[in-house]
Amino acid sequence: MKPKIIAIDLDGTTLNTESQISPRTRDVLGRAVRAGHYVTIATGRPFRMSDQFYQELELTTPMVNFNGGLVHKPRQIWAPETEHAISREIAFELMAQREQLGLSFVAAENRETFFIDRLDHFDQHFFSYETVSEKNLLANLTTDPTSLLVKTQNELAESVSLRIQDQFDDAVDVRTWGGPQAILEIVPKGVHKALGLSVIAKSMSLGPEDIIAFGDEHNDLEMLDYAGWGVAMANGTQQLKSIANDVTDKTNGEDGLADYLEKYLAL
Repeated sequence: MKPKIIAIDLDGTTLNTESQISPRTRDVLGRAVRAGHYVTIATGRPFRMSDQFYQELELTTPMVNFNGGLVHKPRQIWAPETEHAISREIAFELMAQREQLGLSFVAAENRETFFIDRLDHFDQHFFSYETVSEKNLLANLTTDPTSLLVKTQNELAESVSLRIQDQFDDAVDVRTWGGPQAILEIVPKGVHKALGLSVIAKSMSLGPEDIIAFGDEHNDLEMLDYAGWGVAMANGTQQLKSIANDVTDKTNGEDGLADYLEKYLAL
């Protein structure tokens, strides 16, 4: 089989219900790499919250962070690297509308760090930072960030997403961040995982037909549609399943990605 780019989302896809890569999934992805395929992570997470999985899988390929906002080769100089930014004024406007929109917090992120509108809502596990100080306050944001994150309640997520999209429609797209929490990611207009994946494919002189992509959430729609073979997880959204070429038999908690990939690539 011609070498494939295997694009893998993290939360709800590669990671199990404990947000870990199971031994079986790690083994199958490792065998895919040894068979000549290219495993690349495409996630909504910032780099600092996905690097551990990149290292665990012993990858050397480019990766997509921030739902396409950053495409890079970790710890390497890579000519095709791309990074998009969103106006910091939108962050300040959302901070002013926090109560009106029903937001728990507003955060701005870039490759290196994050800023949050209030320190009392800092979650060490969520932000992968052990400590936070006033320097991390959103009021101290002086440059345009790669993405914005807002947290709301699960039952409000859809309406909040629509309200933010309507207000800043010319400048942003609003994405659902994978996982159990109602996190919305706000990225520059037209930025998505497929855009990032296309940069990687071009750098390898490969096309969409050479890509198999796995995902579970709305932020994977463009990626699965772009890939020559898009696979939705059994635990994925109905919308994603409707555009996918196929659906795994098992969920992320049952090694669904590993099970499917092992059969698809005849590993």
